[in-house]
Amino acid sequence: MGLKVIIETKRLLLREMDTGDFDALYQILSDPVIMQHYPAPFDEDKVKRWISWNLDNYEKYGFGLWAVVLKGTGEFIGDCGITMQNIDGEMLPEIGYHIQKMYWRRGFAKEAAGAVMDWAFLNTGYNTLYSYMKYTNTASYSTAISVGMKKVKEYPDPVNTVSYACAVTRQDWQEMEKHTSF
Repeated sequence: MGLKVIIETKRLLLREMDTGDFDALYQILSDPVIMQHYPAPFDEDKVKRWISWNLDNYEKYGFGLWAVVLKGTGEFIGDCGITMQNIDGEMLPEIGYHIQKMYWRRGFAKEAAGAVMDWAFLNTGYNTLYSYMKYTNTASYSTAISVGMKKVKEYPDPVNTVSYACAVTRQDWQEMEKHTSF
């Protein structure tokens, strides 16, 4: 089938997702623990729409959330990439990520998000990249900070009650010591 690999890191491949990823993605997005900071875990229909949305994003923008797979085994362990998101009323490029809980606390979200940040600054004209999350999502917030983002905004959000927005500028990224080392 040969799905297009977008990014390769030390341990991961980030590739375009397709409908064949449904079962693995459903395990992640329907899990109440993984999705505790969302209004509700996803049902089958919402996971199908999630895949379709990303396929549309690849066509429209040249990016979206990509499948995160272990390099050694090809196992699908999550998604990570860039999507255009409404962050406090503005459509902004956002780095998002979901990792299967059995792989939490091993640096996979940081590795994937850092590589996506590098890819975005090398392949798009965006001068600032964002990540946003519900204020209670300390793991997502910690991942954003670990790749060099800073909290830039806290705002009322009808879905999340309060959301945090973190960002990194192209200039800050250029001043970082390492690139594509994730």
